[in-house]
Amino acid sequence: MISKVSHIGIAVKNLEEAIDIWTKLGLTVEGIETVESQKVRVAFLPIGKEVRIELLEPTSEDSPIAKYIEKKGVGIHHLALASDDVINEMQKAENNGLQLIDKTPRPGAHNASIAFLHPKAMAGVLLELCQEKHDH
Repeated sequence: MISKVSHIGIAVKNLEEAIDIWTKLGLTVEGIETVESQKVRVAFLPIGKEVRIELLEPTSEDSPIAKYIEKKGVGIHHLALASDDVINEMQKAENNGLQLIDKTPRPGAHNASIAFLHPKAMAGVLLELCQEKHDH
């Protein structure tokens, strides 16, 4: 079942500069990690106990985030909804005619299992379904 907004992913060119901007709001960095499979460096800034801002910096020119920035510029990249069963949510979405990008979940940042739905299926929003392995 989808239970909450997990995070809002924001594509940035420079992680340190973006962190500097977001911390001016009083947010703090919970952690930074590199997700090799996505060719991206990620910084997490919690808002309250449940939601995070996820800043995404490409680590190579062929990174999906680099391609996104080249095409659309920096800014909001995706919305992630938390679920306790990503596979079930994917099946439900597909059964209801929503186009999936991922056919099976893949590993994501924060030790999560993730899958994306196509923006064309979600009124222009790249939607990530996210099953966190542990709660914060």
